[in-house]
Amino acid sequence: MGRQNHPPGHHERYERGLDDYHDPTAGFGGAPSARSALTFRLFLAGFGFAVGAVVTFLAAQAEMTWLMIIGVVFAALAAINFAWLAQRRRRGEPG
Repeated sequence: MGRQNHPPGHHERYERGLDDYHDPTAGFGGAPSARSALTFRLFLAGFGFAVGAVVTFLAAQAEMTWLMIIGVVFAALAAINFAWLAQRRRRGEPG
């Protein structure tokens, strides 16, 4: 596989951010481009991880195995989401 050929200005557009990247209805009826609030979503993922960790700790203290499992799953999903959102921010997506 060789290097992909991109149209002129592709790299600059990517650097500015990818408007409508996840919006299948972008531009429909003159609507403005969708922009994702990645910073806010990053904050919420961090908060979700903290809540999951606290629930796990408290459930372990109370010896409630079922709640501890739920807390671990919740914290793990929040951590994965946080990592994915942080990667999107690092590559330059706006938000």
